Amino acid sequence: MRSEEASRAGTLYVVATPIGNLEDITARALRVLGEVDLVAAEDTRHSRKLLNHFAIRKPLLSCHEHNERQRRDELIGRLLAGATVALISDAGTPAIADPGYRLVCACHAAGIPVVPVPGPSALVTALSAAGVPTDRFVFEGYLPARAAARNACLQGLHDEPRTAVLYETPHRLLATLAAIAGVWGEGRPLVVARELTKLHEELFRGTAGEALAHFGAAPVRGELVLILPPVAQEPPAVDVVEELQRLIVEEGLARSAAVREVAKRSGVARSEVYRLSLEIDRETGPAS
Repeated sequence: MRSEEASRAGTLYVVATPIGNLEDITARALRVLGEVDLVAAEDTRHSRKLLNHFAIRKPLLSCHEHNERQRRDELIGRLLAGATVALISDAGTPAIADPGYRLVCACHAAGIPVVPVPGPSALVTALSAAGVPTDRFVFEGYLPARAAARNACLQGLHDEPRTAVLYETPHRLLATLAAIAGVWGEGRPLVVARELTKLHEELFRGTAGEALAHFGAAPVRGELVLILPPVAQEPPAVDVVEELQRLIVEEGLARSAAVREVAKRSGVARSEVYRLSLEIDRETGPAS
């Protein structure tokens, strides 16, 4: 970008907005939203209600996951011409598991100033009240929708020494809880934060099995944050490979029955026991 373009470029403000309770908006966010030339919003209808509540009258332009590439070029053009733009999402901090990343990257590449206006974030809000280790954590965003990919992601977190934070949708929560129980067992501790800062706020702390029973009792509604604290790695009660060898190779037990029996006795997740049974195949030949 030429130096004269840089000198007259506007500024992109990345503005956090409430995740539920409108009282959580900051004074700085209100000032910036009232001063910019344009607000780029994930859902203009939703954001119009927010701006109207605070008597802010500004033009709104949609910028969501389906049109962000197109809007990026349009917004960069306006910013280079000197406009100031506030980027907001439906709730919380933009570009955190929400649209905005491409626009922010393009601004940096074009030499346009990017100014964060911090505020609410669902993942930090949930962590602060979860009662789990927070000195180190990893944010995984939304798990894949397909079962195989979701299970692979959870398997990757099996030995994660940090607290893992996930976002989840109401209609997929039970499937994800069942997948967690499959990887770690139903006794796996977790926290489910639902509808944070809203009227029906809920902070569930328990095991995967207890969560399945709790959230399976009625339709799940609202935004969800799922937290998996690190678990101490204890040696299994029995030698898994040795038991699989004995049951499958020596006693001729069917693989499914052997895996079920060893998982029950060892406390190791059935999926992991099954994986180890396949390793035995490579050494001794296929089991039935």
